[in-house]
Amino acid sequence: MSLQNKVMSKIKEAMKSKDSVALESLRAIKSEILLAQTKGGATEGLSEEEELKIVQKLVKQRKDSAALYKEQGRNDLAEPELAQVAVISQFLPEQLSEEALKDVISKIVETVGATSMKDMGKVMGMASKQLAGKADGKAISMAVKMLLS
Repeated sequence: MSLQNKVMSKIKEAMKSKDSVALESLRAIKSEILLAQTKGGATEGLSEEEELKIVQKLVKQRKDSAALYKEQGRNDLAEPELAQVAVISQFLPEQLSEEALKDVISKIVETVGATSMKDMGKVMGMASKQLAGKADGKAISMAVKMLLS
């Protein structure tokens, strides 16, 4: 089942249960999918990779907004953003734990033969492709820096 179909069925469930946070979050996903499909005159559906990128982007936007709101002492605005993150995240593959992430990145470091921070670009490129959807870019970057320093 495509992401769009999953989102549509979840929207119906959210409407029946009158869950406004879930409904708003799901409609945001649907909107981004429709925008991506119509962009550039594409007639076919999105690939799984493109759908994954859309969901990751939406989660990242909401996490960044929530962090800004918390920084400014506006927990009343941060909480709805984090609630939306929880709803949108259900469409992402299971995230790797910190230990599993370090294991994968250490194997990539060995494969590339990276020895210093100068090789971070090579490692990040491979890690980003291999861990797409399984880990946040910021977490990958921190793990790479820790292993290479």
